[in-house]
Amino acid sequence: MSAEPAFNRPALEQLLGKRFFYAPAFSLYGGVAGLYDYGPPGCALQANVLEIWRRHFVLEEDMLEVDCSIMTPAEVLKTSGHVDRFSDWMCKDLKTGEIFRADHLVENVLEARLDGDKIARNAPVETKAEKDEKKKKKAAKVTAIRLDDATAQTYKEILAQIDNYSGPELGELMRTHQIKSPETGNDISEPVVFNLMFSSSIGPTGQFPGFLRPETAQGQFLNFKRLLEFNNDRMPFASAQIGRSFRNEISPREGLLRVREFTMAEIEHYVDPLKKEHARFSEVASYKLKLLPASVQLQGKTELLEISIGEAVEKKIVDNQTLGYFLVRIHMFLTKVGINPDRVRFRQHMKNEMAHYACDCWDAEIHTSYGWKECVGCADRSAYDLTVHSNKTGEKLVVRERLPEPLVEEKLQLEINKKVFGPRFKKDAKAVEEYLASLDETALESLKSAHDSTGSFSVSFNDSSFDITKDLITKFEKATITTHIREFTPNVIEPSFGIGRILYCLMEHVYWIRPEGEQRGVLSFPPTVAPTKCLLVPLSTNDVFVPVLKKVSSLLRRSGVASKIDDSGASIGRRYSRNDELGTPFGITVDFDSIKDGTVTLRERDSTKQIREKLETIVELVKDMCDGRTTWAGVSAKYPAFVSQEQETNE
Repeated sequence: MSAEPAFNRPALEQLLGKRFFYAPAFSLYGGVAGLYDYGPPGCALQANVLEIWRRHFVLEEDMLEVDCSIMTPAEVLKTSGHVDRFSDWMCKDLKTGEIFRADHLVENVLEARLDGDKIARNAPVETKAEKDEKKKKKAAKVTAIRLDDATAQTYKEILAQIDNYSGPELGELMRTHQIKSPETGNDISEPVVFNLMFSSSIGPTGQFPGFLRPETAQGQFLNFKRLLEFNNDRMPFASAQIGRSFRNEISPREGLLRVREFTMAEIEHYVDPLKKEHARFSEVASYKLKLLPASVQLQGKTELLEISIGEAVEKKIVDNQTLGYFLVRIHMFLTKVGINPDRVRFRQHMKNEMAHYACDCWDAEIHTSYGWKECVGCADRSAYDLTVHSNKTGEKLVVRERLPEPLVEEKLQLEINKKVFGPRFKKDAKAVEEYLASLDETALESLKSAHDSTGSFSVSFNDSSFDITKDLITKFEKATITTHIREFTPNVIEPSFGIGRILYCLMEHVYWIRPEGEQRGVLSFPPTVAPTKCLLVPLSTNDVFVPVLKKVSSLLRRSGVASKIDDSGASIGRRYSRNDELGTPFGITVDFDSIKDGTVTLRERDSTKQIREKLETIVELVKDMCDGRTTWAGVSAKYPAFVSQEQETNE
């Protein structure tokens, strides 16, 4: 991305703190890194974004919404793989003990060196906002040192695939490129694995271990049978959940972009593994997205491919139609809530960073003053989750589909000698029998080969191994099977939204400063997501305006429009300026003419232009703009502009 005009991040953060969009939690006690409280405008903004999310996905896609428990038994997350794999690579300053996330440390140091090279060459540097003193010590210092061309190119190639390195590979990069602690210059330890889940216990004895959930997916998978039945056994279908998740981040910083407690909105779309087409794909096939495929990143490049999703699926850049359909729907949602579409890209996961369950995964990344930040993940989780939970519990998490024509196949049949099988394996007999029955044709072929050559074979599951000797088997041969019902485990396409990250990116994208002066910051939220939709402003504190204010306020409330009265003694211009900082898109002024003829003025935040009409008409227009049925451009084209003395004086 080309260099952008300077963005004043400290000014934005000061505004967000002053207006209490959010603030560090427990600040009276010194605060805890990665924990934040949302104030009234932040709560309202989040609620409005989530309401649009529900309409855009749950309602429009006919999804089944659930609300599952946050506290999760350890056994569930052991089965899902989170206990063993949900981790990051951590390293520390060998003298001070300061902790770093290894990939972020490498990334920050190499980016700083490249910036220093640009300064040394008098080349333009992509502007990043100055950090305050607290954050400055966490950043790598930029020093004007010229790099040779080969070294600069190597750094760029490393950064292009930074997410693809394992812990040992990151350690090798630190040694090769002499990466030290940014603040002290001390040596850094080798990266070690750190599990990101918060552990806890359930019950008074402490003997039932659990975790605060790191995602909202597992509860949906464990309710799959209930959801399928609720959906009248129809496929495909999707479940959805909005809720809190928890990750014990190694070194949380960058405000809402990296926190330890956050709101997620996740979708699990269950699909036939043999039919990953989407019924509505034709509606979005021509929609263009900016993609960064894994193949490009592995070349050390970051050039974006702008391509229609139809062509991307056809060329197998994106694995299947359902995955491609949701990439488009994600992009539509982000732009609908106010994210700048020119600053959104979809980056494909490389092999080493791909989640253990995924066969393809794309991140919707949004560009901010911190760089590109992942805000939405969209993965094809294959059949992993339902399969591992089914194997662990013995509960069949499958779909049964009646075939239009009977299917006749030659299949291997394994029959056990139950008279010997039970006494041999005792309490494990049922589990071993069910495991053998669950094996597919490929697995059975492998076991048959061992059986024919040695007369026995072994199977392993649930951390145990079992020897199946010849006397335990009565039949192991091909047989003709006629099937009327097809049974399969669905694959899952999962779009997963980090709501706090989206909110922060939105606040950056809509923030600007009026050219009249640096004290006049504006948050240009779309009316649909703005915390407060309309400001009511009496010309003065004169009691004569109270009846009209009450009437307008009542009409707005009945229309479902969030409004606020500012009857302070400040000038109208000052009152509007304060609410521009809150992102309030509209303002209604009540003056002496309002008492006489029932008209009021309507001001639009960004242009500061006004119209004047009957108050009932104004309320209806505000309602239509807040619901997205019309825009200010449409309104101002239809109604004449109004210029008042107060506007000329105070705007």
